[in-house]
Amino acid sequence: MRAYGNAPSASTVMASNIRKAAIVMMSLPSDEAADIMGNLEAKEVESISIEIAKLGRFTSQDQEEAILAFADANPHALGGSIGGLDAAQALLELALGDGAGGAVASVRQSLESLPFGFLKDVDPQNLLTFINDEHPQTIALILSHLAPAYGAQVIAGLSAERQLAVISRIANMGQTSPEIIEQVESGLEKRMAAVVSQSFAAAGGIPSVAEILNVCDRQTEKSLLENLSQDDPDLVEEIRRLMFVFEDINKLSDKDIQAILKNVETAQWAMALKGVSPELREKILGNMSQRAAAMLTEEIEYLGPVRLSEVESIQSQIVDIVRRLEETGEITVGGGADGGGDALIS
Repeated sequence: MRAYGNAPSASTVMASNIRKAAIVMMSLPSDEAADIMGNLEAKEVESISIEIAKLGRFTSQDQEEAILAFADANPHALGGSIGGLDAAQALLELALGDGAGGAVASVRQSLESLPFGFLKDVDPQNLLTFINDEHPQTIALILSHLAPAYGAQVIAGLSAERQLAVISRIANMGQTSPEIIEQVESGLEKRMAAVVSQSFAAAGGIPSVAEILNVCDRQTEKSLLENLSQDDPDLVEEIRRLMFVFEDINKLSDKDIQAILKNVETAQWAMALKGVSPELREKILGNMSQRAAAMLTEEIEYLGPVRLSEVESIQSQIVDIVRRLEETGEITVGGGADGGGDALIS
């Protein structure tokens, strides 16, 4: 497989290139990615699929660094995305058809060797029983290696004080030494009669907090962020940015989108809508008058290829406007589309 980049160390280059290749595959339409995967050797397909399954959410900056030339030539692929086992399995099935079973099993086996992988079949409430009295840093280390939905269930079972302590530590966690992870994991395995021995992986950070809070109940989320903002308002601001991304506008009601349209300039929309999903573009255009929608479409096409960083900057400005409108009660983030409401704006 052709390598991406020119780093000098062979082992570092291979790991870096596999990750970049995985990001490229996740940035392409699934059928195109499957066509490419179908032309690779079996070992290469397996390596990239394992990396896709390990990716989780990756940022637009990751994407820009890995495939800037591709992004410029294919602006529809801009924006962050999410990997995971389901994404890897879907891609393998498209690429290999009936022969995907063995590759999927291999990918799954590789994932099970990740830190705290033995907990995937443990009920969150059972885990909570074992770690409820642990130090918040220990709980944070464990939850940062687990799926966000799983971590949210554990967080919900903690007291408000311990919720805040754990979330704060996850948000400020960087890479943890392999020895510490192994010690915590080994002790937990013994206490829970687990059998899998694990190794090092980086986890934690603000994206982990955002993903966990996204699947927490609204009351838990609100309480945590309000308490956390008293100590670190800048941290809360970063978490909120990741909790609501630009593409989430597609989930808002028509009435709320019309309120947003009144607060955003047409030129901002033209840049922000470069590379978004067709569904989101149609959602925005559908809440404009025919004349305004035609003018915006023309302006988007007139822009031509644009840099990802410029698109993200405008999208962030609009996300800030969305959050401000939510705080003032003018819109409700998280509500379903109502398909009606105020008259369309021109």
